[in-house]
Amino acid sequence: MHMKRKTYQWISCMLILILLMGSTLTGCGGKKAASDPAEGNSVSEEAEEEQKHQSENQEKAPDIPGLSCTSVMELDYAEEFDVYYYEDGFAVIDIHDSVQYLVVPEGKKAPEGLSEDIVVLEQPLDHVYLAATSAMALFDAINAIDVIRLSGTQASGWYIENAAAAMESGKILFAGKYSEPDYELLVNEECDLAIESTMILHDPKVQEMIEMLGIPVLIDRSSYESHPLGRTEWVKLYSVLVDKEEEAEAFFEEQAKVIDQLKDFPNTEKKVVFFYISTDGSAVVRKAEDYIPRMVEIAGGRYAFDGLDDTEGTGTTVNLSMEEFYATAVDADYLIYNASIDNPIESIDDLLGKSSLFADFKAVREGNVWCTGKYLYQATDIVGRLITDIHLMLTDGKEEEMTFLYRVK
Repeated sequence: MHMKRKTYQWISCMLILILLMGSTLTGCGGKKAASDPAEGNSVSEEAEEEQKHQSENQEKAPDIPGLSCTSVMELDYAEEFDVYYYEDGFAVIDIHDSVQYLVVPEGKKAPEGLSEDIVVLEQPLDHVYLAATSAMALFDAINAIDVIRLSGTQASGWYIENAAAAMESGKILFAGKYSEPDYELLVNEECDLAIESTMILHDPKVQEMIEMLGIPVLIDRSSYESHPLGRTEWVKLYSVLVDKEEEAEAFFEEQAKVIDQLKDFPNTEKKVVFFYISTDGSAVVRKAEDYIPRMVEIAGGRYAFDGLDDTEGTGTTVNLSMEEFYATAVDADYLIYNASIDNPIESIDDLLGKSSLFADFKAVREGNVWCTGKYLYQATDIVGRLITDIHLMLTDGKEEEMTFLYRVK
């Protein structure tokens, strides 16, 4: 009887302890799930989806002998590249429709048996020849401009303050434009990477010559991004070359905030034309799939040339005769002249000097002609501000608050 009582007391104590433990667990996690079960499930589903996404991307990782892919860079908008991380600090940059690059950490060697299609980039990469002007701002944004030793643009051609200053002080040397590089200087300065724009594709012999000198060539395809912030997100690609991924991530998050600020803004339905007039008299406009038309949509407008996706060619622009341009643009609410390519226009007379047909345009008659600054093409680090400028333009905002646009009178 005494033993039974002790056994009963022991069982009772255990039951009480179990109940207390159950109450504590419910108070920590169970209570939240009970009050909002959907929230708990969504977190779990989100984590599972993220894990599935990572697994699927890792399966696409290039085969690197002796190394396993550990993770894949998360990208929000960029679609023209991927970055795969491997063991021991190795990474592969896959630029779509172009080349794959194996980034080898300092002090290590590329694995034997590597595919001949993969270009090896050995860190540190600190004697770069930069012929792709759009990339300079991204290096500057992560405080990595010091890795640029050679430039394809002269000091007078830079609108990026730190780039111009570095050239004036001799930290960056002019090594000839992309189509006519100073090969001897590239060799003497021990150039370890040439970053080119897609313009180099028009001069394949130049690229071949650079590569014959043992200098790898990386072609920047950021201009092919369909989302404006996709172009800015190339900062993450360049950060891999210089081990500044955290800086790039923090910088990009700040730039992406402009999308959040305008995402719930109702569209004004006002039509916008973004263009310039070439030396042959044709109008050059962006294809509808380009990032500029996306900017117009995000800002609250409608891109007037929304049917130019199916045109021939792989570029992002289309040349139209003045008659073709007139047919669509004459009734547009706003004209934005792209002075990042052509010279800026200072007056309506300047525009009429390019074609007398502009006198018929609705935007000209109503005083809604705007122009970009020359800095726009190089300002890939703050490209989102053009979205804000267009939004201000469409909503009669203050011109003094704009970064790139000014009204043509």
